[in-house]
Amino acid sequence: MSISVFDNKHVVIGITGGIAAYKSAELVRQFIKAGAEVRVVMTESAQEFITPLTLQALSGNPVSTSLFDKTAELGMSHIELAKWADLVVIAPATADTIARINAGMANDLLTTLCLATRAKVAIAPAMNEFMWHHPLTQRNMQSLLEILPNACQFGPAAGEQACGDMGYGRMLEPVEIFEMAKALFQPQDLSGKSLVITAGPTQEAIDPVRYLSNHSSGKMGFALAQAASERGATVTLIAGPVNLATPAGVNRVDVVSASQMYEAALNSIAGCDVFIGTAAVADYRPSSAADQKIKKDGSGAERTITLIENPDILASIGHHENRPATVIGFAAETQKTEQYAADKLQRKNADAIVANDVSRSDIGFGAANNEVLWVSDQQSVPFGPASKRDVAHFILDQILNLGN
Repeated sequence: MSISVFDNKHVVIGITGGIAAYKSAELVRQFIKAGAEVRVVMTESAQEFITPLTLQALSGNPVSTSLFDKTAELGMSHIELAKWADLVVIAPATADTIARINAGMANDLLTTLCLATRAKVAIAPAMNEFMWHHPLTQRNMQSLLEILPNACQFGPAAGEQACGDMGYGRMLEPVEIFEMAKALFQPQDLSGKSLVITAGPTQEAIDPVRYLSNHSSGKMGFALAQAASERGATVTLIAGPVNLATPAGVNRVDVVSASQMYEAALNSIAGCDVFIGTAAVADYRPSSAADQKIKKDGSGAERTITLIENPDILASIGHHENRPATVIGFAAETQKTEQYAADKLQRKNADAIVANDVSRSDIGFGAANNEVLWVSDQQSVPFGPASKRDVAHFILDQILNLGN
């Protein structure tokens, strides 16, 4: 089960002469799977890296390679192709291509298309790191984005390059480009709304080197923050200790312990419309943490750690005098998922609980996909298995439908 914004959309993928051109085949496949109709435009140098026949087989459409292709012009002229497109993605986009688009040149099919289209033009740079950081390339990219209101930049990423150098200049992976393109078509139905989202685990110190925690990766909360931001919301993400990049446009507050997350959450709810508690907050913490590392003494004697309850963040928000209009909790269960979620819904005074079975390795902590059950007073709605991104959009859709 998936949610696609590309059903019946027209996507032109422009491929230029870089080693990353081989990745464009997977990019075409991503859009086709999402329901888009895809046409590919290749520069002359791009054909040195990947054949038009490969892209034709994947897209199901003839590949356009020349501004003066009489056969192509009879079927769909370059002007008609520019009008046909809902989105143009140039991946890889070489330094030469970026420079020529910025200069307004139209001496091949791809640059002509960029001048003639009113569709969004997404540019995914790919080149050696020194070429990317060169002042002329930076100037061309910045100027292009300032001049063309329909242009946007995807990447580049940092990493090892084909030449052996390390640094920025790598083309984003096809799935990353696809997801960023998807964001361009998301409805802005959360515009004007303020969301606070907690994510990840908490760590409760035993001594300076040890702590109590859990297996939460924070991926679901970060996916929710990204999806909400893409749909126009103002998002504050309160993150436990995780190694995840901050989604674009999201205000991130880093915390470690449950007490810190509790304080940050209470400090963030003023003016908040929706609170979503995805974090796997530790239920207990040691009553005190040792100042120095606890050492073994070789006696084999038992050690006892006294635990005390951590503050209940979701219940505190749900019953708060400044309670946001919508409060959503998460329930990570290993059995009786719907029953426990319904009980939690009442105890926490939440509007809905998103429950999932973390005993399953395919959808549990850290998994790429998720399968959830949306439990509210009105209904229980299952969703998945699906990517965490699609689950995030499902949850946001359900929030918008609350009370309807």
